[in-house]
Amino acid sequence: MSNKEPLFPLDACYFLTLNIVERIDLFVRPAYKQVIADALNHFIRQTGLHLYSWCLMSSHLHLVLRTKDGVAPASFERDFKRYTTPALLETIEVEMDLRRDWMFHRFEEYGKSLRRLEKYHLWQNCSSPLRIENGQPRLLMDRIAHVHENPVREGIVDQPESYLFSSARDYAGIHGLVAVQVVQPQGLFSVRRISVN
Repeated sequence: MSNKEPLFPLDACYFLTLNIVERIDLFVRPAYKQVIADALNHFIRQTGLHLYSWCLMSSHLHLVLRTKDGVAPASFERDFKRYTTPALLETIEVEMDLRRDWMFHRFEEYGKSLRRLEKYHLWQNCSSPLRIENGQPRLLMDRIAHVHENPVREGIVDQPESYLFSSARDYAGIHGLVAVQVVQPQGLFSVRRISVN
């Protein structure tokens, strides 16, 4: 589901990582992963999010994105976490996951430690977004490659495009799960691939 974007994005982008509390390996079941893919598509359709790269690992989500004009990445992060938390909790509740009670307990204890009003706290609070200026095409492409190489570095797949829950498929010309905008630098420079070797 990719949209080809003919040129390098004209506005600043952000690289951010959203982590599950205590680095709990939440995203090990397809149903949990699908919640994130669906949520990303929702934000693209409803908020004007420009998503250039994503990869969902077992305990975190990497994103390279540009928010709609005037919207800070922190606002996207807040809204995304608010949107996905109830959907993930509901999915955990209905899945036959042996870790369900343990995960609910960990999420509840983490919320208590923060003295939060909500009962369960799934996401860590800070993502420390890295701003990528429009004059930094090499940095943008390096971040995109870094995101796509995560499953290779973890030994999950041999090639980035083999991993279903990533935009590497879109960059390889394979229909992906999320409507990303594939960055086409059009020969401005060669893309450096981050490799495990």
